[in-house]
Amino acid sequence: MSKAMGDALGQLEAVIHDRLAAGEGEASYVASLAAKGRRKIAQKLGEEAIETVIAAVSEDDAALTGEATDLIFHLSILLAERGLSWDMIAAELGRRHGTSGHAEKASRPR
Repeated sequence: MSKAMGDALGQLEAVIHDRLAAGEGEASYVASLAAKGRRKIAQKLGEEAIETVIAAVSEDDAALTGEATDLIFHLSILLAERGLSWDMIAAELGRRHGTSGHAEKASRPR
């Protein structure tokens, strides 16, 4: 991951944590979404995933970039709501590095 990407994710994570802690739904989209609960956050993440797929197959690079940004934003909210961090995701990616995708998937508990 580039330093810029790591910095951007860290900054995003910090803002999301601040907004969740403040809990001011009328002033913050993050807080208002979180107030609706984990299911609503997950539903919104799913909607953004679908929009990302649509952009990938039928729209230009700018549209895909925008949708991918929305997807990462909503994933960041879900991770924060669950008490997870981008550092934890990076650690898991590091653990999997050098392992065949097929082998990694086969090693998962069923």
